[in-house]
This record gives sequence, structure tokens and C-alpha cells, in this order.
Amino acid sequence: MDIAGLQKLSLLDYPGKICCIVFTAGCNFRCPFCHNAAVVNNTLPQIPESEVLTFLEKRKNLLEGVCVSGGEPLLQSGLEQFLAKIKALGYAVKLDTNGSFPDRFADLINANLIDYVAMDIKNTPQKYALTVGCGVDYSLIEQSAKIIMSSGINYELRTTLVKQIHTPADIEQIGQAFKGAKRFYLQNFAASNDLLGNIPLTPLTDGEMKAALEIIKRHIPNAEIR
Repeated sequence: MDIAGLQKLSLLDYPGKICCIVFTAGCNFRCPFCHNAAVVNNTLPQIPESEVLTFLEKRKNLLEGVCVSGGEPLLQSGLEQFLAKIKALGYAVKLDTNGSFPDRFADLINANLIDYVAMDIKNTPQKYALTVGCGVDYSLIEQSAKIIMSSGINYELRTTLVKQIHTPADIEQIGQAFKGAKRFYLQNFAASNDLLGNIPLTPLTDGEMKAALEIIKRHIPNAEIR
């Protein structure tokens, strides 16, 4: 496991649970609005897996869950074994993924190693490559979403909106594509000093976010802004 970061406490990243966040290094996408550039580019000092597990052992009475994020965790060859060790300590596991590895994802679900999944829906099929900064097979995203939505585990789908990238028509199409989602969140782009891209990007206004929510709620009535 290439572990690039450990946030020791979060009240927000695992709905309903007090958790910590383990950030795995590296990603197969290059989204220009990503605010974890150092994690994606694997330029941070590595944290030994044993150090993370020792921390989790000590915090068993304080934490309820572990959010494994990135980067893209499914790039890690030792992820299954790592999640099994976390589960053996009694923690619930949340996985953050970009959805581009449906086969590996399905294996983790079938092995009962995931309790909650958050999957990013970057954009419409026509604009996926533009949005993620590289070529991508959109059918893999569709497969992962279908696996999640039919798995029976808790999940959320989410889209981060950027004024220069997403249009109302894009939001409409995303809503149509993922109609029936149990949870769908719209997130506003937040600028940081560690963005992956070097092009000017701006968030939506509050009014634009509310308008985007109204659009997507036509197809996913329980959608929310996070």
C-alpha cells in the first residue's frame, strides 16, 4: 500500500460515523479541479501501512469507521488485504472511488470488505475525458454505477461542479443517466493551493448551485447539495 496521508479525525467524510481518512497515493485521472495534487502525483512522504494499523488499533474505542480515499484506492495492489485488516479491527469501511475499475470494485463488495461507497460522476459521456484530463472508457463508469446501485450496500454518487466545465445541459444529462440513485450529491468546486491543473477555474455561485439542484432533482428527487 502506498499511503500518502492520514487524517486522524473526520466528522463529515463517513455519513453517520466518526472516522479517519487514509489517502492512497496515485490516480489514473488528472482532473484539473482536483485539490489533492500532491497525493495524485505521489510527491508526499509515504506512511507505512503498519503505522496506520497501529493507529487504528489504538483508536478502536474512539473511531467507528475508516474512509479510504485518494487518489484512486483501487490502483493499490494490496488494497484487499489492507481492507481485510481494517475490518478485522472492527471498523466499518468507506471507499471513495472514481469508478474506473468495476471488476476490482465488485470483488471487494463480494468479499464484504466495503460498507459504504462514494463514487464520483465527473460529467456526461461526451465530456468525461475533458473533465478528467485523460482518455477514459465511459462504459467502466456505467458498470461501476450499476454494481453500486444494485449491491445493497450504502452508497452515494456525487458530482463536483466547476463553472468552466459543467453546463445546465450537462447536469440534466447526468440526472437522466443516474435516475433512481439512492443518494446523489452536488458539490461546488473549492479552490486550493494544491490544484492539479493550472487553468483558471471558479466555483458556481449559490444561485447557480440551487439552479443545478433543481435540474437534477427532476430525475433524482432526493439529490442534495453538499
